[in-house]
Amino acid sequence: MKLRILLVFPSSVYKDEIILNFSKDENYEVYECSNIKDALEKLNKNYFDFVLCDMNFSDGTGLDLKKEMSKLYSIPTIFVSEESDDMKKILALEYGADDYIVYPFNMLELKARIRAVLRRTKTDLETPNSNTNVLEVGGFEFNLLARSVKRNGEDIELTGREFELLYTLVINKDKVLSREELAAKLWSDASGHIRTVDVHVKRLREKIKDNESLIIRTKWGEGYYFSSNTKN
Repeated sequence: MKLRILLVFPSSVYKDEIILNFSKDENYEVYECSNIKDALEKLNKNYFDFVLCDMNFSDGTGLDLKKEMSKLYSIPTIFVSEESDDMKKILALEYGADDYIVYPFNMLELKARIRAVLRRTKTDLETPNSNTNVLEVGGFEFNLLARSVKRNGEDIELTGREFELLYTLVINKDKVLSREELAAKLWSDASGHIRTVDVHVKRLREKIKDNESLIIRTKWGEGYYFSSNTKN
């Protein structure tokens, strides 16, 4: 499954370099914006596995962004900057950043740091006192870091792709998504899995007890959508 990364950078040399490098890597699904306002809008509407952000924006600082992000859900974050000032590094870490890297750097190093942060956050999540990151949408309760989901207080056992499929449909409620669109979100080789989407939808309906297809509905000839009119 691709890692969904939000890049928040104003215009800069390293922004273009990062976007070019990560866009060519099939392990990452890259989204970008250039200011705090747009970043918070994207974070409100979508789930991301990781954020890479600058320290300076036209509408605030990276610290401002991190502070607002923490009100939404906990998301691993690395600050990227040309500034090597120790105080800024310390402030970034104090505000909850997981790492701080100074440009120029090797892209392989950046990816290694991302993997290291993800290993740490996964370990933190499994400790007894860890804070889960819960989002309630469409009658479902998603734990975004544990990749688990509940409905009416009951755990639903889903595979990673079933979780991604359900979450994608829920956050796009009442919007018809074609098989092609859903396949593109679930597999790097989307063209080979168009019909596989139907199988996953069938299994997902069984697991969430959507026996009459009232929650995940079919728009014949177009695709699938999550119905907001369903009573939970």
